[in-house]
Amino acid sequence: MEYVTLSNGVQAPVLGIGTFLISPEDTVNSVYSAIKMGYRLIDTANAYMNEKSVGEAVNRAVSEGLVTREELFISTKLWASVYENEDAVENTLKRLNMDYVDLLFIHQPAGNFMAGYRQLEKAYKEGKAKSLGISNFYGEKLDRLLNDVEIKPHVMQLEAHPYCTEKEVRDRVAEYGTVLMGWYPLGHGDPGLVKEEIFTRLSDKYRKSNAQIVLRWATQMQFITIPGSKNPDHIRDNGDIFDFSLTDEEMAEIAKLDGTKKYYNATDEEVEKYAGMHLPFEG
Repeated sequence: MEYVTLSNGVQAPVLGIGTFLISPEDTVNSVYSAIKMGYRLIDTANAYMNEKSVGEAVNRAVSEGLVTREELFISTKLWASVYENEDAVENTLKRLNMDYVDLLFIHQPAGNFMAGYRQLEKAYKEGKAKSLGISNFYGEKLDRLLNDVEIKPHVMQLEAHPYCTEKEVRDRVAEYGTVLMGWYPLGHGDPGLVKEEIFTRLSDKYRKSNAQIVLRWATQMQFITIPGSKNPDHIRDNGDIFDFSLTDEEMAEIAKLDGTKKYYNATDEEVEKYAGMHLPFEG
């Protein structure tokens, strides 16, 4: 495994397993399998409704001696509807059955997101979050947050893949040392991206799958990368990308794909409406 150093000195694995759209039952099996295969980063969220399952898998792995909690990097996200709930962080930790998380995000630039980030800062000072992040922030809302927080975000989570590297946003946060964590790293299952000629050619050269080439590109971009899967074979293959490196020339050729497309293009109104929905555990 390779690691990236966050601006506060915390070491984060560059590859982990994502749990978006994975059912609670499948999450237990996926996360446990991933840990056995050497994964050390697990990403979840309030809104994924599987934090309890992540905690169950982690505690099982720890109790069996496969790994220590300190060797793992757990990230989760507060949902917008709990930004003003003073118990949101504590409730999140209870669902995970953990004393702290390694990375805590606010999930959407909606509602009273400044109140949500204040909760993150408080959790950081109390040792309940080892690093802080923001997810899906752009433009004016990003500027407003950066100009009004005490602790700048260590990580920003955005859609990121060869078609979309979010260079403008990365440049905006570069002065703070903020690292990008990319979701949809394989283009949300778009065969057009994975089957691009450059990836097929490099697949033949390195004797890796096209998907493995894409994921290796992402880690060499220093993007923390979180492909999700409930298939043990896919989980194993996704992690088997550190025995080769793409050349500078190959990285430059892949860079020509940037700007092709994004898969998630919600308007501010749609984000506010969706993020305002309450989660079942809120009652």
